[in-house]
Amino acid sequence: MELIYAKNYQSVDEARSGIFSYIEIFYNRKRRHSANGGISPVAFEEAAALAA
Repeated sequence: MELIYAKNYQSVDEARSGIFSYIEIFYNRKRRHSANGGISPVAFEEAAALAA
């Protein structure tokens, strides 16, 4: 919802591309998640890989 209401997509392909970019670039790499102790999923996975 953070992205969809902020954009006015002109086509389905444009929406797909924008949503994919949002998820892969912002949501998974930068956005902090409370379930991960307040760090991004990428940072959480990196820390888990180092601990293994």
